[in-house]
Amino acid sequence: MEIVPDTSVVVDGRVSERVRADADADSTAAGTGFAGATVVVPEAVVGELEAQANDGRETGWEGLAELQRLVELDADGTIDVEYVGRRPQAIEKREAGEGEVDALIREVAEDRAATLVTSDDVQAEVARAKGLDVEFLDPRSRERAVEGLAIERFFDEGTMSVHLKTGVVPMAKRGTIGDMHYEAVGDEVLTDDQLRDFAADIEEATRDSPEGFVELDQPGMTIVQFRQFRVAIARPPFADGREITAVRPIVKTELDDYEHADELRDRLAERQRGVLISGAPGAGKSTFAQAVAEYLADADYAVKTMEKPRDLQVGPNITQYTELGGSMANTADSLLMVRPDYTIYDEVRKTDDFEVFADMRLAGVGMVGVVHATRAIDALQRLIGRVELGLIPQVVDTVVYIEAGQVEKVYDVKTEVKVPEGLMEEDLARPVILVRDFETGRPEYEIYTFNRQVVTVPLGGDEGDGSPGAPTESGVDRIAKQEVEREIRSVASGHVEVELRGRDRAVVWVEDADISGVIGKGGGRISDIENRLGIDIDVRTFSERGGGAGGSGPGGSSGRQGAGGKAVTPEITSRHVIIPLEGHAGETVEVEADGEYLFTATVSRGGEIQVSRGSAIAEELESAIDRGKTVTVSPS
Repeated sequence: MEIVPDTSVVVDGRVSERVRADADADSTAAGTGFAGATVVVPEAVVGELEAQANDGRETGWEGLAELQRLVELDADGTIDVEYVGRRPQAIEKREAGEGEVDALIREVAEDRAATLVTSDDVQAEVARAKGLDVEFLDPRSRERAVEGLAIERFFDEGTMSVHLKTGVVPMAKRGTIGDMHYEAVGDEVLTDDQLRDFAADIEEATRDSPEGFVELDQPGMTIVQFRQFRVAIARPPFADGREITAVRPIVKTELDDYEHADELRDRLAERQRGVLISGAPGAGKSTFAQAVAEYLADADYAVKTMEKPRDLQVGPNITQYTELGGSMANTADSLLMVRPDYTIYDEVRKTDDFEVFADMRLAGVGMVGVVHATRAIDALQRLIGRVELGLIPQVVDTVVYIEAGQVEKVYDVKTEVKVPEGLMEEDLARPVILVRDFETGRPEYEIYTFNRQVVTVPLGGDEGDGSPGAPTESGVDRIAKQEVEREIRSVASGHVEVELRGRDRAVVWVEDADISGVIGKGGGRISDIENRLGIDIDVRTFSERGGGAGGSGPGGSSGRQGAGGKAVTPEITSRHVIIPLEGHAGETVEVEADGEYLFTATVSRGGEIQVSRGSAIAEELESAIDRGKTVTVSPS
């Protein structure tokens, strides 16, 4: 009798097990048992097992161990072993899941007119369809009782995660949420053989127990979920050494355990919402997400989860989904057919995740996403550039920030059309995303487009240098200062400094050589910048402050007030304020009113200075004229 085993029975060790059982039962006399048979091993099986072993997968090592047992049985005369056929090509091994290697194994069985032995349902049905003789061995039962994992001995009641690596003593994170400590939990350095044994135990328990499943199995990395443990097994060359990281939740909470529980319940139950749960790693985000999921399910909402890997500890009434076909977008498409009221998305990290989150939210599904962020506002900022700015409040209207296992901050997110805080002109009104403290209703941030850039502006003053009486600078001030500096630097080649003198006024200090270029002909360039930013800009040179670039002076004073100059009589037309200066074409001059510096300009070829009406400089000059001040001009 000739039998051809496929990879499934070799990995399970079923062939040698059956041979020994038949030998003990002395079934060779009937000629139907495996004892005394010729075991024809396809090279395709050897190639697949070798590839798996090279990738660090325990199935490869277990299969190779089974082949060695068959050779031992051949040596003692119990069976005959032959290796036949061709090895699979690289592309066939990569596409083993598509049936390429199985096809090579069936070819061997057909050529030898042998019995194909398999534990793979699909392989068995295809072989029967091709007229082959098939013996199907039931795969190892997943109902076998599994007491636990060998690595559980490193856990105690306060252990959140265990970290095992070749050449390092066992380490663990222990404590309470928000107060975790990374510490040694053993004295002996772990060996590679020990790590291999731990990994084999984890993978075997996962296969044999209905409480375990494989989340990811790639060369160098396997992630499994076994009961409450999520275990990542890393191997070279992906990692520089074998490493096993096992994580479990140490706390299961309810929404009532958190601050603002009543308000959050009412908010979630009012209508489907977009919620981001943010916080640092280990802060308790997923624990809070699980509490939200359980509350929503108990409140008669249809709740599903999207997770990779699936590790939220939720009840059986909440179905947990992972990637479909390697894509969460496919999972989202499927979920839209299932029509959940709320979906918990753990974790939202990459651009694709944010896009899927936004698509589902805009389709009307309530979404709760878990996001890594060190501040509450950072979670919202991660949407910028990934979701159109105007759609952000429709995608996310609530941000919950978790710190040390507690709700530290809740934000309400809405859009209003208004003049941003700190700007004065009515024509600067635009759609502004207002981020309010949920408890107090006080606005804390504004997000809007400023000079073609999206900016997030904190409202109110922030501490300066921390000293008593230190000046404060609001977020609006910082943004305005940055924008003014950016605009001036685009037309100046030298050093630039910006000093804010109020919400809508700034003094800009530039090098002497840059003054004419910054102001432009007739003040046109600086007027354009003022109009774009909605800020009056006074351009001065560093030499006026004394000490050159980076020097300082009393409030930007030129130090020459009252020094005199040529008195002039400006002319006010419908569009300009004109200062006649015949005979001074091309010269750079300073304009003062009663000795108070107003601005610096370059005289045009026509022998005059033109300042566009409506600009900050023109308004200051007209005000001086209206007050009867003497306007003088002196060389710069």
